[in-house]
Amino acid sequence: MYSCSSVNSEEMVNDSLLKAAIDTPLENSGGIASPPPVYPSNFDTALYNQKMEYMVNGDSSGKWPANTPYPLAGAILPYKRVIAYYGNLYSTRMGILGELPKPQMFAKLKEEIAKWEKADPQTPVQPALHYIAVTAQGDPGKNGKYRLRMPFTQIDKVMAMADEINAIVFLDIQVGLGTLQEEVPEFVEYLKKPNVHLGIDPEFSMKGGEKPGAVIGSFNANDINYTINYLSKLVKENNLPPKILVVHRFTQPMVKDYKAIKATPEVQVVMHMDGWGEPAKKIGTYKHFIYTEPVQFTGFKLFYKNDLKMAPNRLLTPDELVKLKPAPLYIQYQ
Repeated sequence: MYSCSSVNSEEMVNDSLLKAAIDTPLENSGGIASPPPVYPSNFDTALYNQKMEYMVNGDSSGKWPANTPYPLAGAILPYKRVIAYYGNLYSTRMGILGELPKPQMFAKLKEEIAKWEKADPQTPVQPALHYIAVTAQGDPGKNGKYRLRMPFTQIDKVMAMADEINAIVFLDIQVGLGTLQEEVPEFVEYLKKPNVHLGIDPEFSMKGGEKPGAVIGSFNANDINYTINYLSKLVKENNLPPKILVVHRFTQPMVKDYKAIKATPEVQVVMHMDGWGEPAKKIGTYKHFIYTEPVQFTGFKLFYKNDLKMAPNRLLTPDELVKLKPAPLYIQYQ
């Protein structure tokens, strides 16, 4: 069966290292804030338009590119393609980030980057580490929210790893029975850094009070716009380049009222196809739920293990994915 959970119920309940962290208090992230760089005020609209047209890949439907404002100077998209490794340091089963020792992970990421650079020489690659900073849980925990915040010491480890390979960092949030309004501000000191971006996962936003994993959750436009506006304020106040906001998605109901989602010059929104399965079904999901409801940019996830479970038992290749309309500019490996 085609499924898209990034964390299944067994992983949420039985990972002993992850469970051991439940009672670990968050530590003060002293010293991570640094003076923000000064970015040029000029912006080349002609180059941006050219890059957006290149991303659209000849689509003539009129849907793409979406009608969004120009970004502030220093934007990553659409000038580069982000290639991200996703996971959690407490678990070997939640993604390649955490599954492999650092040297092997870096070597594998380097191989993937080379493939993308060959498939699309016109779009430089920006490496990234995408860390699940708040994980959905199979039991309510002391707070009753079915979610677990990672200690800042773990995030600091990911930040240090990213520095070694000139990568950017994404912090990913699975709210459980909580809210983005509760969770996003917890990471404000990290989000003030110019190389830290954000991911939010509606699959584990349980608005009906269900246990995560029992049903597929959702975010509405108000949830996403809250996050956009929060990040926009940080960008303005700290003279930062635009943030990237990745929104996971693999069904239509996961994201409600997409037309009301409002990108800003400070925040670049990626609607990320987060499903696993055989190549034809993955591309079908992209076409049905990402292409048909344009927001701004698109992403595509590749699962090293789950994508191999069904015939033809292989991952989609960069050569195949760069032909999509629009071409995804955020690629995540789990």
